[in-house]
Amino acid sequence: MIKIEDVTKKFDGLLALDCVNAQIHENSIFGLVGTNGAGKSTLLRVVSGVLKADEGQVTVDDKPVWENPQAKEKICFIPDTAWFFPNATANVMRDYYCIAYPQFDVKRFDDLISKFELDPRRKLSTFSKGMKKQVSVLLGICANTEYLFCDETFDGLDPVMRQTVKSLFASELLNRKFTPVIASHSLREIEDICDHVGLLHKGGILFAKDLDEMKLGIHKIQCVIPDEELESELLAELKVLQHEKRGSLLTIVVRGDYKEILMKIQEKQPLFSEILPLTLEEIFISETEVAGYDIKNLVF
Repeated sequence: MIKIEDVTKKFDGLLALDCVNAQIHENSIFGLVGTNGAGKSTLLRVVSGVLKADEGQVTVDDKPVWENPQAKEKICFIPDTAWFFPNATANVMRDYYCIAYPQFDVKRFDDLISKFELDPRRKLSTFSKGMKKQVSVLLGICANTEYLFCDETFDGLDPVMRQTVKSLFASELLNRKFTPVIASHSLREIEDICDHVGLLHKGGILFAKDLDEMKLGIHKIQCVIPDEELESELLAELKVLQHEKRGSLLTIVVRGDYKEILMKIQEKQPLFSEILPLTLEEIFISETEVAGYDIKNLVF
Protein backbone atom coordinates (compact mmCIF):
# COMPACT_ATOMS: atom_id res chain seq x y z
CA MET A 1 0.00 0.00 0.00
CA ILE A 2 1.11 3.55 -0.74
CA LYS A 3 0.33 6.15 1.92
CA ILE A 4 0.49 9.85 1.13
CA GLU A 5 0.40 11.79 4.38
CA ASP A 6 0.16 15.60 4.60
CA VAL A 7 2.37 16.05 1.52
CA THR A 8 3.18 19.66 0.62
CA LYS A 9 5.46 20.80 -2.21
CA LYS A 10 6.41 24.32 -3.34
CA PHE A 11 8.39 25.64 -6.29
CA ASP A 12 9.80 29.15 -5.77
CA GLY A 13 6.90 30.04 -3.51
CA LEU A 14 4.28 28.43 -5.79
CA LEU A 15 2.21 25.89 -3.86
CA ALA A 16 2.04 22.81 -6.11
CA LEU A 17 0.76 20.34 -3.50
CA ASP A 18 -1.16 21.45 -0.44
CA CYS A 19 -1.31 18.92 2.41
CA VAL A 20 -2.34 15.97 0.21
CA ASN A 21 -3.57 12.80 1.91
CA ALA A 22 -4.47 9.59 0.08
CA GLN A 23 -4.01 5.82 0.11
CA ILE A 24 -3.40 3.61 -2.91
CA HIS A 25 -4.28 -0.03 -2.25
CA GLU A 26 -2.53 -3.01 -3.81
CA ASN A 27 -3.83 -4.90 -6.85
CA SER A 28 -6.15 -2.17 -8.02
CA ILE A 29 -5.92 0.53 -10.69
CA PHE A 30 -5.83 4.03 -9.24
CA GLY A 31 -6.76 6.96 -11.48
CA LEU A 32 -5.52 10.47 -10.74
CA VAL A 33 -7.52 13.25 -12.37
CA GLY A 34 -7.55 16.99 -11.88
CA THR A 35 -7.81 20.46 -13.32
CA ASN A 36 -4.93 21.91 -15.34
CA GLY A 37 -2.06 22.72 -13.00
CA ALA A 38 -3.67 20.79 -10.15
CA GLY A 39 -0.42 19.00 -9.31
CA LYS A 40 -0.94 15.52 -10.81
CA SER A 41 2.55 15.25 -12.33
CA THR A 42 4.16 16.74 -9.23
CA LEU A 43 2.36 14.25 -7.00
CA LEU A 44 3.51 11.31 -9.12
CA ARG A 45 7.10 12.56 -8.96
CA VAL A 46 6.92 12.94 -5.18
CA VAL A 47 5.32 9.51 -4.71
CA SER A 48 7.95 7.87 -6.93
CA GLY A 49 10.79 9.58 -5.06
CA VAL A 50 11.91 11.78 -7.96
CA LEU A 51 11.07 14.89 -5.92
CA LYS A 52 11.25 15.36 -2.16
CA ALA A 53 8.18 16.65 -0.34
CA ASP A 54 8.75 19.88 1.61
CA GLU A 55 6.41 18.57 4.31
CA GLY A 56 4.75 15.22 5.02
CA GLN A 57 5.89 11.87 3.72
CA VAL A 58 5.15 9.08 1.27
CA THR A 59 5.57 5.44 2.27
CA VAL A 60 5.50 2.35 0.05
CA ASP A 61 4.57 -0.75 2.07
CA ASP A 62 5.45 1.23 5.21
CA LYS A 63 8.90 2.24 3.89
CA PRO A 64 9.67 5.95 3.23
CA VAL A 65 10.23 6.37 -0.50
CA TRP A 66 12.68 9.29 -0.47
CA GLU A 67 16.28 8.10 -0.93
CA ASN A 68 15.27 4.55 -0.03
CA PRO A 69 16.40 1.95 -2.61
CA GLN A 70 14.25 -0.77 -1.01
CA ALA A 71 11.10 1.27 -1.60
CA LYS A 72 12.13 2.59 -5.02
CA GLU A 73 12.86 -0.87 -6.42
CA LYS A 74 9.11 -1.50 -6.23
CA ILE A 75 8.32 1.51 -8.43
CA CYS A 76 8.61 2.33 -12.12
CA PHE A 77 7.65 5.83 -13.31
CA ILE A 78 6.62 6.65 -16.88
CA PRO A 79 6.65 10.45 -17.41
CA ASP A 80 4.18 12.26 -19.65
CA THR A 81 6.90 12.94 -22.24
CA ALA A 82 8.84 9.84 -23.23
CA TRP A 83 12.55 10.17 -22.45
CA PHE A 84 15.26 8.04 -24.00
CA PHE A 85 19.02 8.27 -24.39
CA PRO A 86 20.15 10.20 -27.50
CA ASN A 87 20.25 7.90 -30.55
CA ALA A 88 18.90 5.02 -28.43
CA THR A 89 16.93 2.13 -29.88
CA ALA A 90 14.36 0.03 -28.06
CA ASN A 91 17.07 -2.60 -27.56
CA VAL A 92 19.40 -0.04 -25.96
CA MET A 93 16.68 1.07 -23.56
CA ARG A 94 15.85 -2.57 -22.80
CA ASP A 95 19.47 -3.21 -21.79
CA TYR A 96 19.49 -0.10 -19.60
CA TYR A 97 16.26 -1.14 -17.86
CA CYS A 98 17.83 -4.53 -17.18
CA ILE A 99 20.47 -2.72 -15.12
CA ALA A 100 18.01 -0.42 -13.36
CA TYR A 101 15.37 -3.09 -12.71
CA PRO A 102 16.78 -6.55 -11.82
CA GLN A 103 13.40 -8.23 -12.42
CA PHE A 104 13.11 -6.86 -15.98
CA ASP A 105 11.62 -9.50 -18.29
CA VAL A 106 13.74 -9.38 -21.46
CA LYS A 107 11.95 -12.23 -23.22
CA ARG A 108 8.54 -10.66 -22.71
CA PHE A 109 9.74 -7.23 -23.83
CA ASP A 110 11.16 -8.68 -27.06
CA ASP A 111 7.91 -10.56 -27.62
CA LEU A 112 5.73 -7.50 -27.02
CA ILE A 113 7.89 -5.25 -29.20
CA SER A 114 7.42 -7.77 -32.00
CA LYS A 115 3.64 -8.01 -31.45
CA PHE A 116 3.36 -4.20 -31.44
CA GLU A 117 5.26 -4.23 -34.75
CA LEU A 118 7.95 -1.85 -33.47
CA ASP A 119 11.47 -2.11 -34.89
CA PRO A 120 13.80 -2.69 -31.87
CA ARG A 121 16.86 -1.57 -33.89
CA ARG A 122 15.41 1.71 -35.16
CA LYS A 123 16.36 4.95 -33.39
CA LEU A 124 13.56 6.01 -31.07
CA SER A 125 14.06 9.65 -32.08
CA THR A 126 12.52 8.73 -35.45
CA PHE A 127 9.39 7.24 -33.83
CA SER A 128 6.08 9.08 -33.67
CA LYS A 129 4.75 10.34 -30.34
CA GLY A 130 2.38 7.38 -30.07
CA MET A 131 5.11 4.85 -30.90
CA LYS A 132 7.42 6.37 -28.25
CA LYS A 133 4.58 6.10 -25.75
CA GLN A 134 4.14 2.42 -26.64
CA VAL A 135 7.82 1.71 -26.00
CA SER A 136 7.64 3.56 -22.66
CA VAL A 137 4.64 1.53 -21.54
CA LEU A 138 6.23 -1.77 -22.58
CA LEU A 139 9.43 -0.90 -20.72
CA GLY A 140 7.38 -0.01 -17.65
CA ILE A 141 5.33 -3.20 -17.70
CA CYS A 142 8.35 -5.46 -18.32
CA ALA A 143 10.24 -3.81 -15.45
CA ASN A 144 8.07 -6.11 -13.29
CA THR A 145 7.78 -3.62 -10.43
CA GLU A 146 4.85 -3.82 -8.05
CA TYR A 147 3.83 -0.21 -8.73
CA LEU A 148 3.75 1.48 -12.13
CA PHE A 149 3.16 5.25 -12.21
CA CYS A 150 1.92 6.50 -15.57
CA ASP A 151 1.60 10.20 -16.39
CA GLU A 152 -0.83 10.72 -19.31
CA THR A 153 -0.49 7.09 -20.35
CA PHE A 154 -2.99 7.24 -23.22
CA ASP A 155 -1.90 10.58 -24.68
CA GLY A 156 -0.85 10.03 -28.30
CA LEU A 157 -2.18 6.48 -28.54
CA ASP A 158 -4.76 5.58 -31.16
CA PRO A 159 -7.99 3.83 -30.04
CA VAL A 160 -6.67 0.34 -30.80
CA MET A 161 -3.47 0.95 -28.83
CA ARG A 162 -5.43 2.42 -25.91
CA GLN A 163 -7.50 -0.73 -25.66
CA THR A 164 -4.38 -2.87 -25.99
CA VAL A 165 -2.65 -1.05 -23.11
CA LYS A 166 -5.77 -1.48 -20.96
CA SER A 167 -5.73 -5.20 -21.73
CA LEU A 168 -2.04 -5.39 -20.77
CA PHE A 169 -2.76 -3.74 -17.42
CA ALA A 170 -5.65 -6.14 -16.80
CA SER A 171 -3.44 -9.12 -17.66
CA GLU A 172 -0.74 -7.95 -15.25
CA LEU A 173 -3.30 -7.58 -12.46
CA LEU A 174 -4.45 -11.16 -12.98
CA ASN A 175 -0.99 -12.71 -13.15
CA ARG A 176 1.13 -10.92 -10.55
CA LYS A 177 1.23 -8.36 -7.76
CA PHE A 178 0.69 -5.17 -9.71
CA THR A 179 -0.74 -1.72 -8.98
CA PRO A 180 -0.79 0.88 -11.76
CA VAL A 181 -1.41 4.54 -10.91
CA ILE A 182 -2.63 6.50 -13.93
CA ALA A 183 -2.75 10.30 -14.16
CA SER A 184 -4.80 11.47 -17.11
CA HIS A 185 -7.00 14.23 -18.50
CA SER A 186 -8.98 11.57 -20.36
CA LEU A 187 -11.78 10.89 -17.91
CA ARG A 188 -13.30 8.32 -20.26
CA GLU A 189 -10.11 6.26 -20.15
CA ILE A 190 -9.94 6.53 -16.35
CA GLU A 191 -13.59 5.53 -16.01
CA ASP A 192 -13.12 2.49 -18.24
CA ILE A 193 -10.17 0.99 -16.40
CA CYS A 194 -9.80 2.34 -12.84
CA ASP A 195 -11.14 0.93 -9.57
CA HIS A 196 -10.33 3.99 -7.47
CA VAL A 197 -10.11 7.68 -8.39
CA GLY A 198 -8.44 10.66 -6.74
CA LEU A 199 -9.45 14.20 -7.75
CA LEU A 200 -6.87 16.97 -7.40
CA HIS A 201 -7.68 20.67 -7.54
CA LYS A 202 -5.29 23.56 -6.88
CA GLY A 203 -2.75 21.30 -5.21
CA GLY A 204 -5.24 19.71 -2.82
CA ILE A 205 -7.12 16.44 -3.10
CA LEU A 206 -10.90 16.85 -3.14
CA PHE A 207 -11.55 13.14 -2.70
CA ALA A 208 -10.06 9.68 -3.23
CA LYS A 209 -12.77 7.03 -3.49
CA ASP A 210 -13.80 3.74 -5.00
CA LEU A 211 -15.25 4.62 -8.41
CA ASP A 212 -18.46 2.59 -8.00
CA GLU A 213 -18.99 3.92 -4.49
CA MET A 214 -18.51 7.46 -5.72
CA LYS A 215 -21.12 7.00 -8.45
CA LEU A 216 -23.59 5.60 -5.92
CA GLY A 217 -23.21 8.70 -3.76
CA ILE A 218 -23.82 11.32 -6.48
CA HIS A 219 -26.94 11.45 -8.64
CA LYS A 220 -28.27 13.43 -11.59
CA ILE A 221 -31.98 14.19 -11.41
CA GLN A 222 -34.40 15.65 -13.92
CA CYS A 223 -37.83 16.68 -12.72
CA VAL A 224 -40.76 19.02 -13.34
CA ILE A 225 -42.30 20.57 -10.21
CA PRO A 226 -45.18 22.97 -11.04
CA ASP A 227 -45.11 24.70 -7.65
CA GLU A 228 -42.08 27.03 -7.58
CA GLU A 229 -42.18 27.21 -3.78
CA LEU A 230 -41.95 23.42 -3.50
CA GLU A 231 -39.15 23.46 -6.04
CA SER A 232 -37.17 25.94 -3.93
CA GLU A 233 -37.79 23.81 -0.84
CA LEU A 234 -36.41 20.77 -2.66
CA LEU A 235 -33.21 22.60 -3.62
CA ALA A 236 -32.78 23.72 -0.01
CA GLU A 237 -33.32 20.20 1.38
CA LEU A 238 -30.93 18.38 -0.94
CA LYS A 239 -27.12 18.57 -1.02
CA VAL A 240 -26.99 20.21 -4.43
CA LEU A 241 -23.68 20.29 -6.30
CA GLN A 242 -25.08 21.77 -9.49
CA HIS A 243 -28.48 22.81 -10.82
CA GLU A 244 -29.93 24.21 -14.00
CA LYS A 245 -33.45 25.00 -15.16
CA ARG A 246 -34.60 25.12 -18.77
CA GLY A 247 -38.23 25.97 -19.16
CA SER A 248 -40.04 23.82 -16.61
CA LEU A 249 -37.37 21.08 -16.54
CA LEU A 250 -35.09 21.21 -13.49
CA THR A 251 -31.79 19.31 -13.71
CA ILE A 252 -29.80 18.90 -10.50
CA VAL A 253 -26.72 16.98 -9.42
CA VAL A 254 -26.94 16.02 -5.75
CA ARG A 255 -24.99 14.05 -3.18
CA GLY A 256 -26.74 11.61 -0.87
CA ASP A 257 -28.68 8.37 -0.52
CA TYR A 258 -30.69 7.36 -3.58
CA LYS A 259 -33.86 6.37 -1.67
CA GLU A 260 -33.88 9.50 0.49
CA ILE A 261 -33.45 11.74 -2.55
CA LEU A 262 -36.28 9.97 -4.38
CA MET A 263 -38.58 10.30 -1.36
CA LYS A 264 -37.94 14.06 -1.06
CA ILE A 265 -38.65 14.55 -4.74
CA GLN A 266 -41.96 12.67 -4.50
CA GLU A 267 -43.00 14.84 -1.55
CA LYS A 268 -42.91 17.87 -3.90
CA GLN A 269 -45.57 16.35 -6.18
CA PRO A 270 -43.58 16.35 -9.44
CA LEU A 271 -45.28 15.92 -12.80
CA PHE A 272 -42.20 14.05 -13.93
CA SER A 273 -38.96 12.83 -12.33
CA GLU A 274 -36.10 10.46 -13.12
CA ILE A 275 -32.62 9.73 -11.79
CA LEU A 276 -29.95 9.36 -14.46
CA PRO A 277 -26.52 7.68 -14.26
CA LEU A 278 -23.58 10.07 -13.97
CA THR A 279 -20.35 9.82 -15.94
CA LEU A 280 -17.01 10.50 -14.28
CA GLU A 281 -16.76 13.67 -16.37
CA GLU A 282 -20.03 14.99 -14.92
CA ILE A 283 -18.87 14.15 -11.40
CA PHE A 284 -15.56 15.91 -12.08
CA ILE A 285 -17.32 19.06 -13.32
CA SER A 286 -19.75 19.09 -10.40
CA GLU A 287 -17.08 18.60 -7.74
CA THR A 288 -14.74 21.22 -9.19
CA GLU A 289 -17.58 23.73 -9.54
CA VAL A 290 -18.22 23.32 -5.81
CA ALA A 291 -14.52 24.06 -5.31
CA GLY A 292 -14.83 27.25 -7.36
CA TYR A 293 -13.68 26.02 -10.80
CA ASP A 294 -16.78 27.02 -12.76
CA ILE A 295 -16.78 27.16 -16.56
CA LYS A 296 -19.46 29.86 -16.40
CA ASN A 297 -16.89 32.13 -14.77
CA LEU A 298 -14.28 31.35 -17.42
CA VAL A 299 -16.33 32.06 -20.55
CA PHE A 300 -17.09 35.73 -21.28
